[in-house]
Amino acid sequence: MVSEASTIIEAIAVNFSYREEETSQVPALSRVNLKVFRGEHVALIGPNGSGKTTLLKLFNALLIPQTGEVLVEGISTSNESEHARIRQVCGMIFQNPDNQLVATTVEEDIAFGLENLALPSSEIRRRVDEVAGLLGLEHLLRQPPHLLSGGEKQRVAIAGVLAMEPACILMDEPTSMLDPAGRREVMSTMHNLHRDSRLALVHVTHSPEEAVHADRVVVLDHGRIVKEGPPEEVMTNLELLHHYRLQGATAVELAEMLRKDGYPLSPQLLHSRELVDSICSLEQKS
Repeated sequence: MVSEASTIIEAIAVNFSYREEETSQVPALSRVNLKVFRGEHVALIGPNGSGKTTLLKLFNALLIPQTGEVLVEGISTSNESEHARIRQVCGMIFQNPDNQLVATTVEEDIAFGLENLALPSSEIRRRVDEVAGLLGLEHLLRQPPHLLSGGEKQRVAIAGVLAMEPACILMDEPTSMLDPAGRREVMSTMHNLHRDSRLALVHVTHSPEEAVHADRVVVLDHGRIVKEGPPEEVMTNLELLHHYRLQGATAVELAEMLRKDGYPLSPQLLHSRELVDSICSLEQKS
């Protein structure tokens, strides 16, 4: 059980609306309460327009609640003088890595945020080399970012955030613009960072295959949290997912079809390997 003292982000009765015209507003979040704990991987899922990206931007102080409060390490995001510190604690990775790549070489891109902090050159060098080694970018340091593959670009964007030594990384569909190889590359990187560095991850995704690897899944719909829990509870509940216009992971959907055909499969199956092993075991017994 995670202790209350390990809370890194807390949303308290948060409301947020986008201004559409001079006199009208479009509600995006309604009385959202949520805590994110240190070292936890939280997946935010929900249909388009459910408020996932808005919530992520509130965590990074890119947006400020109209009512309610967001606290990052106990600091309110409404305190503008603390925004730089909040963004060091919670680094953000966007959908399109090209939006985060600003320098002429990979090395300069990773160092960009550190130079803005006016760190000593020796410390910048140490951090650049450290994150480049961690993410397998050493051979690309002198390369122009625009010549890299999509997966490599996203790893460079991650490296630039990681060099700031955050406690949490916020990811807004970081694989949505990548091919399957790029998606595997980026998610493997993030899983390794979460496992080895105990970084907190808050991950907006439309991919059930990604959500099943989180510690906790939060389902949003029309700006409200409608369900949260471990993936074994949320991502196997196809009735819930389908109600909110979401799909389960391939293994979960296939297992449900096989159950209807008489296969006595566990309702907790989440991953393809588990499904294959279960089917093989049943076939050996028959």
